[in-house]
Amino acid sequence: MVRPNNVQGPASALTDYLRETGITPATIARRARTANRPAASTSRTEAQLESSGAQNAEPANGYNSDELDEPEEAPKPKKRKLTKAAEAKLKAKAKAKTKKTKNEDDDDYEDAYTTLVKDSYKSTRPPIGSFENCAKCKQQFTVTKYTMAAIPPPGFLCHKCAKSSGADPFKKPAAPRKRKAPADKRKVVHFEELKIPSLVTLCINVITKYIDDVEALGDIGAMNMDGIAKAVCKNRSLNKTNAPLFYDVRNTSLTFYDATNLEQNALCALANLNPNLTTLRLDYCGRLDDAVIASWNTSLPNLTSIELLGPFLVRAPAWQSFFKAHPNLNSFRITQNPRFDIECMKELIKNSPMLTELRLREVGKMCDDLLEILESSSLALEYLDLSYPGNAELVGEMAVTSLVKKLGPSLKYLNLSGITSITDEFFPRCLKEHAPNLDSLTMAGLEELTDEKIGQFFLEWEKNPGLTSIDFSRNHTLSSLALNGILQHSGPQLKSLNINGWKATSNESLNMIAELATGLSKIDVGWCREVDDFALAKIQDECDSLKDLSCWGCNRVTSAARRRVSTISKVVSTCAHCC
Repeated sequence: MVRPNNVQGPASALTDYLRETGITPATIARRARTANRPAASTSRTEAQLESSGAQNAEPANGYNSDELDEPEEAPKPKKRKLTKAAEAKLKAKAKAKTKKTKNEDDDDYEDAYTTLVKDSYKSTRPPIGSFENCAKCKQQFTVTKYTMAAIPPPGFLCHKCAKSSGADPFKKPAAPRKRKAPADKRKVVHFEELKIPSLVTLCINVITKYIDDVEALGDIGAMNMDGIAKAVCKNRSLNKTNAPLFYDVRNTSLTFYDATNLEQNALCALANLNPNLTTLRLDYCGRLDDAVIASWNTSLPNLTSIELLGPFLVRAPAWQSFFKAHPNLNSFRITQNPRFDIECMKELIKNSPMLTELRLREVGKMCDDLLEILESSSLALEYLDLSYPGNAELVGEMAVTSLVKKLGPSLKYLNLSGITSITDEFFPRCLKEHAPNLDSLTMAGLEELTDEKIGQFFLEWEKNPGLTSIDFSRNHTLSSLALNGILQHSGPQLKSLNINGWKATSNESLNMIAELATGLSKIDVGWCREVDDFALAKIQDECDSLKDLSCWGCNRVTSAARRRVSTISKVVSTCAHCC
């Protein structure tokens, strides 16, 4: 006989709690089954459910709390990590699906809305071909697809009344405007006269291309030699290897337009191989230093004219020794030198009594004291350029006025650009009485000039017969009055005119250029707002000698003017606006 096993394990705290509160599986099942039944049937079946539940649901060994807990979830499978390409593919697929769903929803909405509008329109608009009375004139008309509804409704309008109301029933929808490409807007057009190149030009181009393979240029003439030098320097191909091609003992003049690649030894060799030079011009000679100047003092004894652009490294003692070694200088022109000082000016005046041309452009130590020393000399200068001093505050209007008064009777060229202390009073006080022979005047970048005073000065300048070259560019305060005075005074004699930056000049004054300055060969009207196609056409028609026309930044110049310019052979080069 097998005895029943009455051994029970330890009960959990939840099982004890449920036993004490009287919660059994039978009561839980009863509540679940009778939750939605009427209250009347609940009392009738409560005893049956309790008796059957107690016999079937309750185990023999007592309560089991494990059966009351929620079933445990099965462990989730571990996700496999996707690669970046797979993730990107899934994202793109999800995005496309979302976009497709959105478009379908929008299409459904638009279709429903369009259908509703069309149905409403069809229901209110009479059929085409039927007769309808006009809501305005009350006359009968035939309905067409162009019939318009009356505003305000109800009714429809005949074609005549629709036009009288300001609407055109037959107007076609405007074509979409094509937007101009940004690249076309910013394109700068440059026209040049294209001619069949001469044999000399072709030869120069070939020589320039193979300059390093040329052994000698031979006797080709000074003009052709200068043309080859320009072409070589334009490409910055001049160096110590090919520079001797331009050297000759018989040379009296030598010009290099870009000497950037000529080092100290090459510059010394230049003097040794051209001992008879009287005129020397070197542009961009930044490697010129004291040692080269010392070599030139003995190698170039006949030098009378020198022009240097960028001799930064030459110091004051070297300049002084140069002036002592060349007492026959009649032209000394330098640009961009920070070391030329008062002592250099004293030596120049002392050792160069025949000096007629002086350029001290962009000199760092320019000041009133240096101008006073120049004023105290007995020089009769014809060419004077003191433009853009290193510190414009150190150069006063009074010192400049005194100097020009002293040199005025012999002056033919004067350039005082960038000396900001010069005002309107300088012109009537100095130039009007003391510069009767002046032929070229450059006064660019002066902030204190006024339109009315400059125009009045030129109208009253009777001692001067007229200037051939005038440059008042970048003086933004000058406009029509100044231009009218210039044209009245110097119009017939003018060969070159630069009014770049005169933004307020009127179109009438610009048209006067073609009427009064017919001898112009070069003109710059850039950034003058009133320049248009007609003004340019008039200048081109009346100025028979015109070779260079610049109109940068002129927004009213159109492509029609560009095409016209390209067909006129007398205009060598012209630049269209860059807008």
